[in-house]
Amino acid sequence: MTNPRVRYQTIEFGKIDIHLCTLRNKQEFHDPEGIAEKLGISSAAWPIFGVVWPSSLVLAHHICNYDIGSKRVLEIGCGTALSSLLLNKQHVDITATDYHPEAETFLNRNSELNGDALIPFERTGWADNNDNLGRFDLIIGSDLLYEDEHIGLLSNFIREHSNPECEVIIVDPGRGRKNKLANKLLELGYRSSFSKPENSDYLDNEFKGDILQFVRSRQPRK
Repeated sequence: MTNPRVRYQTIEFGKIDIHLCTLRNKQEFHDPEGIAEKLGISSAAWPIFGVVWPSSLVLAHHICNYDIGSKRVLEIGCGTALSSLLLNKQHVDITATDYHPEAETFLNRNSELNGDALIPFERTGWADNNDNLGRFDLIIGSDLLYEDEHIGLLSNFIREHSNPECEVIIVDPGRGRKNKLANKLLELGYRSSFSKPENSDYLDNEFKGDILQFVRSRQPRK
């Protein structure tokens, strides 16, 4: 196979249209130089980044009318980066990151497809300690907790990239690790709350997961 097959779709958020080029399906694979393999990404896991998952849709719909203001926002494990593209369309200060070597290519392609400026991106893993991302006021992500080991890695990554006053929003499809993550972030000073999407008519099936929201306020001086 020389090139993966792709598909084009438009996802509507009220009067905002986000145009997406994604992989055609979860069977696509293209790693001729073994770059993904060297990063530990198997052929089975390779296409996961390149399709739109229900949790990604829930996050984007949740964040669409969110009062972000001038906050600096980071999307972690962005995949197709639907939320980043939507926030970029709304002129939010958004940065995206993912471990997959092809994520940036699709992100740039889709930013141009939507007629918007390129979104700052850095390829990095949660265990890496040499990125140049800096710190953020709002951190977002969807379907991140695949394994128990991800809880510690994710919480450490959030610790390194969150401002003293910060909010974290993660959509989890119900993988059974939300309370463990909440306990980890509690150690970092975050209060947690879980909620269901107000509306999920845009999904083909019932969403059984939660929107996880974590808030840390600046400690008052004594």
